[in-house]
Formats: sequence, C-alpha cells, structure tokens
Amino acid sequence: MPASDQDSDFDIPSRPERAWRPETELVHAGTLRSPFGETSEALFLTQGFVYGTAEECEARFAGPDGGFLYSRFSNPTVAMFEARMAAYEGAEAARATASGMAAVTAALVGPVKAGDHVVAAKALFGSCRWVIEDYLPRFGVSSTLVDGCDLDQWRDAVRPNTKLFFLESPTNPTLEVIDIAAVAGIAHAAGAVLVVDNVFATALWQSPLTLGADCVVYSATKHIDGQGRCMGGIILASEKFIQDHVHMLLRQTGPCLSPFNAWVMLKGLETLSLRIERQTATAAAVADALAGHPKIARLVYPGRSDHPQAAVVRKQMRGGSTLVAFDVAGGKAASFRFMNALRLAKITNNLGDSKSLVTHPAITTHQRLSAAERAELGIGDGLIRFSAGLEHQDDVVADLLEALKAV
Repeated sequence: MPASDQDSDFDIPSRPERAWRPETELVHAGTLRSPFGETSEALFLTQGFVYGTAEECEARFAGPDGGFLYSRFSNPTVAMFEARMAAYEGAEAARATASGMAAVTAALVGPVKAGDHVVAAKALFGSCRWVIEDYLPRFGVSSTLVDGCDLDQWRDAVRPNTKLFFLESPTNPTLEVIDIAAVAGIAHAAGAVLVVDNVFATALWQSPLTLGADCVVYSATKHIDGQGRCMGGIILASEKFIQDHVHMLLRQTGPCLSPFNAWVMLKGLETLSLRIERQTATAAAVADALAGHPKIARLVYPGRSDHPQAAVVRKQMRGGSTLVAFDVAGGKAASFRFMNALRLAKITNNLGDSKSLVTHPAITTHQRLSAAERAELGIGDGLIRFSAGLEHQDDVVADLLEALKAV
C-alpha cells in the first residue's frame, strides 16, 4: 500500500518475512485496525477526514505526511481491499474503481494519448470493444482488432506508434484462451504495454503478471463479490505503472469505489478460493455432461482436452473456469426454449455468482455487434454462456439436462 494511503492512527501490520499462501492472503492481507482493535475489517463510511491543526492539514495535502485526504482519493476500507488484492495477485500496487468497466477504461486510457495506436483482440466483452472502437478514437487514439489466438496477427498489427495491447483470456463469451506470454513478448518488443482482463480465469487459475502482462484488470462485481450484491473493479500492476498511468487519472476523474462496496468485496475475498474451486468443479461436471449431447451443437470449456487451445490452457492455467459456453442446436428459438425450461439456473447477464446463471450473449452482452461481427467471433443465436454457482453439481447438471428436453 502506498505511503500516501496510510494513516498513522492505524495499526499497520508489517509484512511477514515468510510469504503466506494465496488463500491466507485473501483472509488477512492489508488489514488496518483502528485503536478499537476490531476483528472484522472496519467500514469507514465517510466522505472526508479531519485534521487536528491547519499545519497538519497543509502537511497532509503536501504529501510527505501521508494519511487519508478524501474518499475520492483514498479511504481506509478501500485501501484494505486494494492491498489484499495486490497481495493475492502478486502485484506491487492496486487501485479500486466503481465498476469493472471503470477499471478497464482507466487501464486503457491512462497509458495512451492522441496519436497513439492500440492493438486488441476481437473477442472482447461488448463494452470493452466500444471503448476500443468508439471511445478512444474520439481522442485521436486509433486501434486494430486481431484474432487473439493468431500471434502473426498481433505482430502484423504493430505500428511505430503502437503503445498498448489489450486482451481477455479466456474470452467472453466463447472461452478462447490466448497465449499471454507470447503476446506480452510481441508487445514489449514493440515498446508497448499489455493489459489483460483476467475475469474468466480469476487469479486462482491464472497469473497474467507472471506471464508477462504489465497490468491486470478485474470486474470485482463478478467472482470477487460472488453473491450478486455490489459493483466494483480493480487495476493491478507495478507501482510505476500505477503511478505513471492510473493514479492521477482516477484521483482527478473520480471513478472511485464506495467504502461500503469495498467492505463487501473484502468479505467476499475471504471465501473466494473456496467458491472458485467449487464452481470450477461444477462447470467441469456440466461440460462433461453436455459434451456429445445430441442437442448441443458445440461446447467449449478450458478444462477439457478438446478445447481449441488445450495446449495453451495447460501451459498458463492452473485450472479450468467457472464458465462453460455451448451452442444449443436449433438457434435462437431452441436456446430460448432451453432457457425458459430451466428451474434452477437463472437467466441474467452477470456471472461469477453463488447462483448458477445462463446468458444469451447475442441478445445481451454482445447485442451491439452486427450479426457478421458476432458470427466472426463464434457468437451464434444458439450460444449460451453458463456460469456455475454453489449449488450441488448433480442438481445443476440435472436442471440443464431436463431443460434440454424442451428443445
């Protein structure tokens, strides 16, 4: 945690000489205790902070005194969430935001300026593609979209003014897995930085920074909260990347995470590894149960040997995913009948929840894309994105199989 985000009134634990394992970091890392000595992390639901003297106020704003200034800049509860996520991810620094898209946008906007060029994978969440294709060009930043799994396309897209690469892996919603280390090598050879959206893998199963990425972003709304309650996002990178590209942008533009949401995220982190392991096991069971089903035209799951990038999965991921993508034979009408027949899994556009969820990307997350653009990405009218919850996996599998009878 940066010194400017610490307050001398708090009990700030020193970093242990022996690094804790990730599951332990998720419970303890970054904890700040007030003089009351509370067990649970405190919720500091405050807009600002008071100063004992005018001189203290001046010193605080000047910088070297450290301490909290204003919750748009920093807040004790938010600082705990940032520190805990940084420890879990293995990052030097982190900054929390009001949503996942705020995190993505800041990570993409911060490193570039007018005249720069961005290369991104075509397979992106719809809002991410909008930022790349529609928003950045308004400020003179051009972009090229490539097939993320084709390394030659990344190389060929590089220009003298290329400053940033961006990708998701696994991708939303078709679960392609991009070789992060290889793309990072191409980016760095071109003098560019690589930003990776790691939501579908989670930090439990994939570590983009270790693979060479310069920055990792998450929608904390998904697995980190994990129970469909609060919005949030987080950016993780080196201290230099955060200071050079992110810190001042967030401070001056204000997409800050609320202290309450940060507190909810902190409590979510305590059970993150348990939930992800359970959800991944359920997703794998669903994939095995549906693979080869006569009413399933195609199924993609990173944990299966028939995944199109199975070799890359084995190289860079420690586990599969909590998500499964599959095409219901018969297109939109058949997929609608399937979704409407579900009793347990709920229809929504979210993921990473304790409840099993299904999403129809063509009418929700990727509806802004043209039919041709969706077809290029493998997003057909029968595609379903399944997100495993915490129910008993046998009940989830039974619900999906029963619903397929309506197709």
